[in-house]
Amino acid sequence: MAAAALPGTRGHARPSPRRPVGIVPTAVLVLGAIYTLFPVSWVVVAATKSKAELFSTSTFAPGTGLLSNLADLFAYRDGVFWLWLLNTALYAGGGAVLSTAVSTISGYALAKYSFPGRNLIFNLLIGGILVPSVVLAIPQYLLFSKAGLADTYWSVLLPQILHPYSIYLARIYAQAAIPASLLEAGRLDGAGEWRLFRRVALPLLTPGMVTIFLFQFVAIWNNFLLPFIMLGDDHKFPLTVGLYTLLAAGANQPSLYNLIITGTMLSLIPLIALFLTMQRYWRTDLSGGAVKS
Repeated sequence: MAAAALPGTRGHARPSPRRPVGIVPTAVLVLGAIYTLFPVSWVVVAATKSKAELFSTSTFAPGTGLLSNLADLFAYRDGVFWLWLLNTALYAGGGAVLSTAVSTISGYALAKYSFPGRNLIFNLLIGGILVPSVVLAIPQYLLFSKAGLADTYWSVLLPQILHPYSIYLARIYAQAAIPASLLEAGRLDGAGEWRLFRRVALPLLTPGMVTIFLFQFVAIWNNFLLPFIMLGDDHKFPLTVGLYTLLAAGANQPSLYNLIITGTMLSLIPLIALFLTMQRYWRTDLSGGAVKS
């Protein structure tokens, strides 16, 4: 018979088996990554294949036609691809910068100032988020057509500036990142509202502004419906609409499919470079050091 454990002493506890708690979430994330990266990897591999290899092979082995595909794409219609790329950079870069500026100022004002109608304006913004952009495309075209701005660069740029969801993000971030005590301390020191916004609020809002800029840049870069409706001159097309015209022409000219796939691969490079460049601006707990200093 085993001796009973003496009072005040501890018996050897059997180690409890480890539960594979993290296996399921990790597996879900891996499957999600595969699902997301598979089309991208297919485009990259397909862009390396020649016209014969594209339709004759179905493996993921790289082909031998990347350089010829690039040369054909850049020579197509005297280099119209470069014009589409510059147009896309103008629409996405200019629209994202203007939208970030408007959203930041609007969100900061809604978060840190009390004025009549503030809640009503914010509720209208929430309602604007629920309205699909597809519903607004035709009315926007009719308005720009009346104003004589249809088939111009402004018809694509202007609708992207005021974005309800970006203003909502800026308002939420400003409310959380900028302590009211910090603004009050600046006012007691004699700082004006513009100086407070420029010297105190903007540094704290930088991560939120970067997030808004990236969201807007990617949304405008990938936007198809608005420029497709607004523009008729193919020299003003962005990449999405320009590659779509190649796809429509590819039904009668199968050789254009290589140009479409190669152009799609090249259109991914600026987005990847942008994310890798700007991710360092995502910092947390910026306001903690400002309050303590």
